[in-house]
Amino acid sequence: MVRIILLGYMGAGKTTVGKALAASLGVPFYDLDWFITTRYRRSVPEIFAERGEAGFRELEKRMLHEAAEFEDIVLSCGGGTPCFFDNMEYMNSLADTIYLKATPEVLAMHLRMGKGKRPLLEGKSPEELEDYIREMLVTREPFYSKAKYTLDVSLLDTAVKIQESVKLIKEMLNL
Repeated sequence: MVRIILLGYMGAGKTTVGKALAASLGVPFYDLDWFITTRYRRSVPEIFAERGEAGFRELEKRMLHEAAEFEDIVLSCGGGTPCFFDNMEYMNSLADTIYLKATPEVLAMHLRMGKGKRPLLEGKSPEELEDYIREMLVTREPFYSKAKYTLDVSLLDTAVKIQESVKLIKEMLNL
């Protein structure tokens, strides 16, 4: 049985690497935010607006407990997921957890390359974005570092680099 949970800050490549890893292992890929939005038929920003962060985090915890129980799965969780409740301990008890670690510069580059809207980042200059990421990592790194494995990811701007990350994860987990 394969049960892998990818975590890290937004823009680390959890979805990109997760999809490629799942495909190479022949197992389904789930993104926790997608799982939540599909179930509740609302975007994450809409849920935040309706329930506040505390309400969203409670919902996120319930959905994590549901999705993480699936067998033969690669799951990527939101950047904040490991930082609330006992989520990190719970994930470690069920799965191989991998922290996709990247520098603020790489994270900022990935976020600028990404297609999705990130309300927290809108209107920030490249320098402001990197500073914001740096500040957020100070509070989140203690949670992320509890993952069983850490993979330092560089700029994932080519298919070859993505496949290299997949290969390294498979070697780490002896898959």
